[in-house]
Amino acid sequence: MQIQRNQIGYLVGGGLKENFRVRLTVSPQEIQEGAFVVIQSGWWNYYGIVTDIQLGATDPRFADEQTEVRFPPEIAKALHGQTLFANLEVLPNLMLEVGPDEGSPEYKDWRGRIDAGLQDAPRILPVKNVPPHHARVSMANEGDIAEIFGAPDADGNFIVGYTREQGHPVCVNLDKFVQRSSGVFGATGTGKSFLTRLVLAGLMNHNKAAVLVLDMHNEYGFDDIASDTKKAVTGLKTKFKSRVNVVGLGGGATIRGATPDFNLEIAMSDISSSDVEMLSRELNLKETTPTVLNALYTTFGNDWFIAFRGMTRDEVEIEDERGKRKRVPAEGSVAKWAGENGVNVFAAEGLHDKLRRLFNKHYIVEKPAADSVAQIINSLEAGKHVILSFGDNESDLDYLLVSNLLTRKIRNAWEKKTNEFRSHGKAEPKPLIIVVEEAHKLLNREMAAQTTFATIARELRKYYVTLLIVDQRPSQIYDEVMSQLGTRISGWLGDDLDIQAVLSGLSGRDALRGMLARLQPKEEVLLLGWGVPMPLPVRSRRYDEAFWKELLGGSGKKSEAQNLKELGF
Repeated sequence: MQIQRNQIGYLVGGGLKENFRVRLTVSPQEIQEGAFVVIQSGWWNYYGIVTDIQLGATDPRFADEQTEVRFPPEIAKALHGQTLFANLEVLPNLMLEVGPDEGSPEYKDWRGRIDAGLQDAPRILPVKNVPPHHARVSMANEGDIAEIFGAPDADGNFIVGYTREQGHPVCVNLDKFVQRSSGVFGATGTGKSFLTRLVLAGLMNHNKAAVLVLDMHNEYGFDDIASDTKKAVTGLKTKFKSRVNVVGLGGGATIRGATPDFNLEIAMSDISSSDVEMLSRELNLKETTPTVLNALYTTFGNDWFIAFRGMTRDEVEIEDERGKRKRVPAEGSVAKWAGENGVNVFAAEGLHDKLRRLFNKHYIVEKPAADSVAQIINSLEAGKHVILSFGDNESDLDYLLVSNLLTRKIRNAWEKKTNEFRSHGKAEPKPLIIVVEEAHKLLNREMAAQTTFATIARELRKYYVTLLIVDQRPSQIYDEVMSQLGTRISGWLGDDLDIQAVLSGLSGRDALRGMLARLQPKEEVLLLGWGVPMPLPVRSRRYDEAFWKELLGGSGKKSEAQNLKELGF
């Protein structure tokens, strides 16, 4: 038996190149912008969202005059119903053939043709035609939400939130989510970190892809305290135990007083000249830098960083053939090396001065205690999730250098494994999602061409690697990278350029712009992009104990033994 829908009005106009217009038969106060509605017409259902609510009158004089003051209440009410009205603007997104009524003779014939393969089974389609005038318009029910966004109990579906009017669950399919890069956006203070935790918990629980979190602010691994509510926030390591490795940056580093699973130390021989060039803006490097770096690599190979770090600025005093004493560069000095290799001395010494900020980093060592970069890659290849916490190393320089170097190594490993899988029939690589906070620092127009992240966003989907970028200023992210994002989950954004960036490449973006700007500052998000069938504003789930109970223990689909095993006990 079909669940009844709550009718709210009927279709009075519109078209494919403009929104549908719906005459409301209920109070406009019962409908919100972003409401999910269904237009029913014969064998077809049309699905759309409300983008505007407008008051109208059959004659402007009726709107100007306060009839409720001039006439008795019953007459004023009758006049209101006849002369004043409200219209909805509905952005049509999808259509679905539902066939004739199940109780009619035509239904059996229609169903029989489908079962016999004489006609295609009904499937969700983009809107290609329009329903007739006066088609019934209703609020979508729970079955409609499940039809479009997937049933909550289906494998791979993760509840992101609930419809704002009726609280129906809205899902994202995680198998589809991981196939393309995605983004979580929102102004500062809108709860991006909590929303990202929700998504990561869903991905880790689904366990079809490995996750690497570049945790600049140490928020995701261990338990924390919320800065606004002062309430305890459960860390992902707490819930997923052995399936998550928390890695600290630098030997002996701790994270909020907790000991990580292991520590990341970077070998000097792992630092390439391109890693340094990528820091041009942060280190204020000169245009001569590439020339000096190329000469260093030509002279010393992979040990160029060690050699350059060990050079001095010393001079020695010698006596020339005329007996005069003068000062010349000492052996092992920057100037001595530059002079012998045809490099401008001032350029070489200038670069040496700039790189002192790297030379003094405690996590860059000549001989690491273990190959922790390889350890991270091995963990990810085995399907474990890695949270790299930067600890006290929260400067942009630390984040840019470590993130780019690590992802460069990961990219090479995944390309190699993918080529072996396709060419030699070896094991298929585990899909990998790299979570990048403060993404505009790595993916702005100036940096995008130099970092590995832009390459991942553009090309590495075919190598099983995608990004999940988390940012409060999407307008500062290179537009070519933004155009590659599939699923976009956005909280409130106040800046028009940021709104425009999130909506770039999407149909109906003019209608969605106001909706995004009018979200509640917290706990409301707009689902957009390739990973969801249509845009929809939802009330996001709360990241609390009720969420964890629903995710790990409330469904009843797994035995207690299975849950304990997955949690690492």
